Amino acid sequence: MVTTIAIAVVCFAIGAGLSYVFFKHGLKTKCDNIIKEAQTEAEVIKKNKLLEVKEKFLNKKADLEKEVALRNQKIQQAENKLKQREMVLNQKQEEVQRKRNEAEAIRENLEAQIVIIDKKKEELDKLHLQEREKLEALSGLSAEEAKERLVESLKEEAKTQAASYINDIMDDAKMTANKEAKRIVIQSIQRVATETAIENSVTVFHIDSDEIKGRIIGREGRNIRALEAATGVEIVVDDTPEAIVLSAFDPVRREVARLALHQLVTDGRIHPARIEEVVAKVRKQVEEEIIETGKRTTIDLGIHGLHPELIRIIGKMKYRSSYGQNLLQHARETANLCAVMASELGLNPKKAKRAGLLHDIGKVPDEESELPHALYGMKLAEKYKEKADICNAIGAHHDEVEMTSLLAPIVQVCDAISGARPGARREIVEAYIKRLNDLEQLAMSYPGVTKTYAIQAGRELRVIVGADKIDDKQTESLSTEIAKKIQDEMTYPGQVKITVIRETRAVSFAK
Repeated sequence: MVTTIAIAVVCFAIGAGLSYVFFKHGLKTKCDNIIKEAQTEAEVIKKNKLLEVKEKFLNKKADLEKEVALRNQKIQQAENKLKQREMVLNQKQEEVQRKRNEAEAIRENLEAQIVIIDKKKEELDKLHLQEREKLEALSGLSAEEAKERLVESLKEEAKTQAASYINDIMDDAKMTANKEAKRIVIQSIQRVATETAIENSVTVFHIDSDEIKGRIIGREGRNIRALEAATGVEIVVDDTPEAIVLSAFDPVRREVARLALHQLVTDGRIHPARIEEVVAKVRKQVEEEIIETGKRTTIDLGIHGLHPELIRIIGKMKYRSSYGQNLLQHARETANLCAVMASELGLNPKKAKRAGLLHDIGKVPDEESELPHALYGMKLAEKYKEKADICNAIGAHHDEVEMTSLLAPIVQVCDAISGARPGARREIVEAYIKRLNDLEQLAMSYPGVTKTYAIQAGRELRVIVGADKIDDKQTESLSTEIAKKIQDEMTYPGQVKITVIRETRAVSFAK
């Protein structure tokens, strides 16, 4: 049994050894196959990589060859341009050299001709000297004496011709000057068709119904008294249907009163405090309207660079009249006439128009002046830096100063043309307004007087005094003094009533 086990163990060992041998052999064969496959695959990969590298190399080579070819082409083009420029420069150089040679030849020719001319000139000088000596010998006069005699004879002949020419010109001027002057004036008038406006001393304020009249008058007349005191305008409320008459010689006051009444009636609140507030507001609006009117006038006439104060004075002309003729219309018409006439005479029309517009600025002063309006206007123009010829034209248009430029007679003539239109002016209106102005100024000359208003066509003068400066007793003596002075110094129709008003006001503020 042991032997059998031993044999079995041996057989098993032999079988196991054989199996191991066969297994080892098979494994080796498989490894060899894998190695061969790996080598084969490596060879394929190697070949592929070599092909890729070769292809990239060829692509790079092709790109480099293209770049080199492009650079060579550019270099060739640059070389061609340089060759062309060189050819052009050579041609120009040859041209310059040819012209230089020609100039040199011309210069040599001119030098030769100059030499010939100098020789001929010397010969001519000799011949001239010989002829001169022969003429002096024949005439018995030297060359200087002959020249003096010739000059004298020419002078006498020129004087005779000049005198004859001057006489002809003078005769022609005498015959045609008057006719030509009339032609220029008529053409100027025909080409300027500005309307003239007649100013009145009253303004009619229209209302919707007569019920409003009672509200305007107020309790015991306090509203109408406050309105008259604030504006200086006489307010006539009568039986005229749907109308109230505003009477004052100053158009600015009438306009302030009209606008204030319009606002009060529209608003509906009419009492003394409200009246004073509205009048102050309207007075400011009128001042702004004056400035706007001045600006609009200068723009319409094409006049620029005026001082703002001159523009304001021009705007004030809208509310002034000269012998019944609206002053702004008169100034505009004179300016246009001056421009037309200056153009006809070949002068500067813009300067003439400027002088024509400003010629009556002395008629609308902010303060009364002893000077005539032409001289006062000249002073204003000088104050606001206007040029000397324009200032002279303003001051000389009524012959108060000597005329120093041609603008002055043009302004004078055009002012006369504008004022001489049929119906343009009324002497009586100017005298009336001057009398009322003198009335107010006379009362304002007394100390303590704050406001003066001439109303009822100059038949009443209202004088408002400061309550802190004059007492009740002094108001009586003041009215008597003013009446006596008016009686002694002024000429007026009928009688003038002087009313001195002293009003005490107590003002406090609730804070």
